[in-house]
Formats: sequence, C-alpha cells, structure tokens
Amino acid sequence: MLREVVSPTKDPILFLQLAFSSTFFAGLFQASLGFLRLGFIIDFLSKATLIGFMAGAAIIVSLQQLKGLLGITNFTKQMAIIPVLSSVFHTINEWSWQTILMGFCFLVFLLLTRHIGMRKPKLFWVSAGAPLLSVIISTLIVFAIKGQNHGISIIGKLHQGLNPPSWNMLHFSGSYLGLVIKTGIVTGILSLTEGIAVGRTFAALKNYQVDGNKEMIAIGLMNMVGSTTSSYVTTGSFSRSAVNHNAGSKTAMSNIVMAVTVMVTLLFLMPLFQYTPNVVLGAIIVTAVIGLIDIPAAFQIWKIDKFDFLVLLCAFFGVIFISVQDGLAIAIGISILKVLMQITRPKTVMLGNIPGTGIYRNVDHYKEAMSVAGFLILSIEAPINFANVTYLKERISRWIQDYEEEGAKKQSGLRVVVLDLSPVSAIDTSGISLFKDLSMALEKKGLEFVLVNPIGEVMEKLQRADETKNLMRPGVLFLTVDEAVGSLSSTVKYQLPEHV
Repeated sequence: MLREVVSPTKDPILFLQLAFSSTFFAGLFQASLGFLRLGFIIDFLSKATLIGFMAGAAIIVSLQQLKGLLGITNFTKQMAIIPVLSSVFHTINEWSWQTILMGFCFLVFLLLTRHIGMRKPKLFWVSAGAPLLSVIISTLIVFAIKGQNHGISIIGKLHQGLNPPSWNMLHFSGSYLGLVIKTGIVTGILSLTEGIAVGRTFAALKNYQVDGNKEMIAIGLMNMVGSTTSSYVTTGSFSRSAVNHNAGSKTAMSNIVMAVTVMVTLLFLMPLFQYTPNVVLGAIIVTAVIGLIDIPAAFQIWKIDKFDFLVLLCAFFGVIFISVQDGLAIAIGISILKVLMQITRPKTVMLGNIPGTGIYRNVDHYKEAMSVAGFLILSIEAPINFANVTYLKERISRWIQDYEEEGAKKQSGLRVVVLDLSPVSAIDTSGISLFKDLSMALEKKGLEFVLVNPIGEVMEKLQRADETKNLMRPGVLFLTVDEAVGSLSSTVKYQLPEHV
C-alpha cells in the first residue's frame, strides 16, 4: 500500500517513517477494538473455518519451505499454491542434490522424533529437543565440509545488535497522514484476523478458551511498542506457533524464554549461525505444521453438517489458491450468510400429540406423534424479528392452506391454529404485528388463533403492545399446548385423532 505512493529505493527514510507510523496506527486500531469489548467479532471464526484455515495454512507454509529443502535461489514471494509450484518446477536447474539429501535426512529424523513424542508422552523431551539438535548438527556438518561450496544454502553473516529506537520517526501530521491511517487500519484488520485465527486454532488443539478482547489488546499493544523499535506490522506467526506447539510448550512463559533467547542471540551469538543451512530450518517448520492437518475432524464435520463442510472447503481452498486473508474472508462471509439464512428462514414445524401423554412433538421426527383433528399446532424455533416476519407469515399461511386442502379431502375442517412460542427467545415490533395480522386474518375465516407459552421478553412485549387485549385475553393465551387443546376441544366438532 505504501509503495503505491512512496518508493522504498528512491526515498528509503520517508518509506521507513511511513511504515513505522502505519504500524503504530494498526496497533492503535487493534487495541481500541479490544478496549471497546469488540472481541465477539472473532466468534465468526467457526470451528469449520479454523480447521480449513489450519489445513490450508499448513500446506502453504510447507510449500514455502521447498525453497530451502530444494536449494532454490530465485523463489516466488507469493503464497498461493499455483505460483509456488510453478516457481518450483521452473527452477529445476537450481535444485541441489546435496541440499535435498540433507533435507530428507533431517526431515525423517524430525518426523521420527515427533512420532516418538506422540506415542510415548514421557519421552516428550525427544521431540522437544530434536529441532535444536538438528540445527547444531547441521551447522557443524556444513562448517566441516564447507557446505556452502557444494550447493548448500546457508544463513550467512548476520548483523549483531538490537533494532534501534524509531519513536522519533513516527509521523502524526503532514500530507501522508491519511495514507498512514488507511494503511494501518487495513493491515491491522488483516494481521488481527490472521493472528486470532492462529490463536483459536491452537486453542482448539489444546482445549482452552481464547479471549478475543485480550487478543486484540495484546496484538495492538505489541504493534504500538514495535513501531517505536523499528518493527513493522506483525501478528501471531502460524509457523513459529506450530514449532512452539510441537516442542511441547504449555504456557506464555515460553514466549518470555524465546524473547530472551532471541535477544541474547542477537547480541552475542549471531556468528554461530553463519553456517546454519536453510534446509534444516525448512525441515523443522514442515515437521511442525504437517500435524495440523486434521482429516478426522473434517470427516466428522462432513457427517454432521454439509454446509459447515462447505465453509471448511472454502477456507481451505481460499488459503491455498488465493491467500490466507482471502481464504479467511471467504469462509467468514459464507458463515455469516449461513447465520443470515437461519435468521431470515427460521424453522417452523408442525406438532402432534404422543398418544397417552400430554406431550407434543414434531410430527416429522416422531412417527408416533398424531395430529389433533381440527387443530393446526405450529412451533417457531427461532427469534421473530423484522428480517423473518414476511417469511413466517407466508409459511404459516401455507401450513393453513395445506391443512384446509387435506381436511377437505377427509371432510374434517380446521378450527384452531395454535402457535407454540416456547422456543422463541426474542421478538420485535414487527413480530408483534405478525401476531395481530394473523389473529385478524384467521378471525375473518372463523378460526381461533391461540398462543402458547411466550417466555421472558416475548411476554413482556406482548403485554405492552396488546392494548386491545386481543392476544392476552383468556382463551387465547395458554401455558402448554396440552392445556390449549384441552380447553378448546369442546369448540371443535371433530376430535378423533388422525395419523399423519
């Protein structure tokens, strides 16, 4: 976003100033969301979304390591699977057999130690220490055989010391302020979404809860502080979190240990990593992320809910074919569409009596449930609001029409429409109007309209809105369906039950 306005090569100082300033505003925006208690936003990251995201990200991260595992020099910076594979096969002449051999050996070693750690929890230290041991051994091997002269890519000489302070480079005024704020907000949203998705992924694996507000505050403050220490926008790393998880870390204390280790390394140990081969780093990351592809969980979602499985596939294919952010956005969009469909198309079912009891259940789920002659008993299994009243009115009218047509064939007419409101947790003024309209329409047809067990908010709003007492008068409002049927049966000519 910044390169569209400022060139990092022609004006590197200004570019850095804008980058640090954008990082500050990204952090400010993220932390503000947390302080304003908007953490509920992360609830749109469903389990299906996370499993698809996790699998897609694991594949993308693994494919990115092919650069190091194959010894490729000119590798694409894109993350999608097609550019990555295209880059791999268009640079076959750069493949190094020495690198491939070393990568294969360490990859097998790491996978073996991981398997041992999983099968025998008491030997967790085997898998936890394997990555560090791999780095030490590979570094010694490369140093001994002068691997850099035989096609093995190494990290090379690194600068020592900590990043210099950059608080004096932050810009809060001037002609670029709008660009800085816009860049900060956009990158802040992307990094926050990805970071929280990573957090919830590992929370699901470890069976703990993620507080969205705290996550937002933590990531935001991290970026605000980072902007004063020469850092750009960052978030929770998927690959490094996977390595941390694979090593057996249990608490946030591991982050403190890691931070201190990185600081000591930057200050004193950088020369020791000069001969560390890139291939072993790639092998460590692949080993860590490969276990995050949860095929049994995906199969379970397929068995339970096909729509959720579609969300999973969208997250998966979106991540591997487009980008991590777009994959998440597509999956979240479809999840929201599902919620909207459930809101605007609430389930309405017909109830029947279980013989010998006063219990009424869905006739489609209980074969023994029998309809009561002259009664159409319906249940609305969702809150009633402006978004679904039109659908509900049409659906209830269709139920009445179908019942009357069926009754005409059997020479038994409809006398009472019973609406069970037990599952309805909320209602608005449009919902109240729906009841009034239904009551008047049915009254013109000579039919009774009764309500059963409106609870909490629904009852309160009915009392406030029913000035004429048409809906709250005796004979219209009942506590149970059985009570309503028992009370009104005397007004119905046909009382013999008919099997549905």
